[in-house]
Amino acid sequence: MSPNGSDRSSRRPMRRKLPQVLTAGLVLATASGCSYNWEDFPRLGMPTPVTEEAPRILSLWQGSWAAALVTGVLVWGLILWSVFFHRRSRTKVEVPPQTRYNMPIEALYTVVPLIIVSVLFYFTARDESKLLELSDKPAHTINVVGFQWSWGFNYIEKVDGQPAAGPEVPKELNAIPDKFQKDFPEGAGGVYDVGIPGTRNPQNGNPGPTLWLPKGEKVRFVLTSRDVIHSFWVVPFLMKQDVIPGHTNVFEVTPNREGTFMGKCAELCGVDHSRMLFNVKVVSPERYQQHLKELAEKGQTGYVPAGIAQTDPARNAEKNQL
Repeated sequence: MSPNGSDRSSRRPMRRKLPQVLTAGLVLATASGCSYNWEDFPRLGMPTPVTEEAPRILSLWQGSWAAALVTGVLVWGLILWSVFFHRRSRTKVEVPPQTRYNMPIEALYTVVPLIIVSVLFYFTARDESKLLELSDKPAHTINVVGFQWSWGFNYIEKVDGQPAAGPEVPKELNAIPDKFQKDFPEGAGGVYDVGIPGTRNPQNGNPGPTLWLPKGEKVRFVLTSRDVIHSFWVVPFLMKQDVIPGHTNVFEVTPNREGTFMGKCAELCGVDHSRMLFNVKVVSPERYQQHLKELAEKGQTGYVPAGIAQTDPARNAEKNQL
């Protein structure tokens, strides 16, 4: 047997094992990409999380980047390997063996991307379901109202020293579907705050109205719009949701770090979209209740109109999904 023949025969077992090794490596890298603590890895441009739910989002972000990095290194490594080890030289002028209709390699090209996408889809669907999960009775409910070109905040709360409201939900909140209204506190007279593009936070001068939240207590945000589609984005929450006229989006967070944080509209909503800024101030529960009293003392009792009501077909469709 010629030296070339023995060399080719020795390479065959490795070539046969290569698809298996690559498949196992890609699956392992992708599957393990989302299973570590977010603090053990760089945040990759994300801000420090300030809610109990945000680390889940950050871990998904980091895991996706880790899987993409491993996949990229492997693909570029194979490209460079083929370029350098199969290049033509002065002493190596013969045409290398041409491989056509190689079923193991073609199966590898098909199966591995499907496995990668399936694994990423699993983690994304799992985390999304957890993040959008609603509790039976949140400690606080705030109706966030988007409008051109600022924000309104309806604190659906019973404020100390304020007379209890009647059993009926105020007409200003009629745009909110019944399935969310049933979780409102009984007798909640409520207070509100509303801004204009020129509003500024009195403590730091940041533009926009300020939404106050209590640290360590779950808050449900009920998002409604009075005109066009906006998007409610508190940057260190690491998540945002669209504020859609005629449709109500809801999510919950539990702030775990005091401070004042930046929020903005993340949906191009018109000429002054860039001015739709707001602040989020996380304080102790005692200071939060004091702030509600201050709003009541300023005469900001009741609620601002929540927005455009859902159509009957949309309400009925959501009832059928309950």
